[in-house]
Amino acid sequence: MIIYGVYIVSKSGGLIYNLDSNVPRIEQERSFTYPLDLMLDYDSKKVSVIFNKKDGINVGHVLTAVNSISVNGNTIEDGRDVKTVLENPENYPLNLKFCRPKLTTNEKIVQASTFYPLYAFASQLSPEPKSSGIEILEADTFTLHCFQTLTGVKFIIISETGLSGMDMVLRKIYELYSDYVLKNPFYALEMPIRCELFENKLKALLEMVEKTGINNLDK
Repeated sequence: MIIYGVYIVSKSGGLIYNLDSNVPRIEQERSFTYPLDLMLDYDSKKVSVIFNKKDGINVGHVLTAVNSISVNGNTIEDGRDVKTVLENPENYPLNLKFCRPKLTTNEKIVQASTFYPLYAFASQLSPEPKSSGIEILEADTFTLHCFQTLTGVKFIIISETGLSGMDMVLRKIYELYSDYVLKNPFYALEMPIRCELFENKLKALLEMVEKTGINNLDK
């Protein structure tokens, strides 16, 4: 069982906690001839694909190496400027390595605030009154599992597809939250969770679930 991440969203829609777990680093290295058939954005912090795709390299992927030499921001490790190298026909063919970027904290905050109205919208769409909203959202490469407490706090797990019993894991995470966060006298509701004991217990839970499944949750 693979769990990619855990998110906790407050009742007002703000991200108050997230933990990355087993997020795969997807890298693609391909040989390119001139002219480059990918449109790139040369930002000072990263060089990323903004148009077109090729052999698993998609929009949003970030350039990490040129001819096996690492790229830092928009500069190759040997000191050369990435844009200058890629726009010079004499340098081709080039081996370029791209990877899916790791989400920043700000991007995760945006995702949490986006999920909040989607959850409410799904509740309103339901033909049944008092719908629970989105509990499972399936995609081709992952599944989102959500559990909302009576107070409106949402616990979210991102996992590999085809897993069952994630509702039990979510409720176990809620128990840890109740025991180690809510009972912490220094924690204020709606504020980001910075509790080392809670995080250690959560990591231990995820490790146990990934190794032995959900059979030992009640032990």
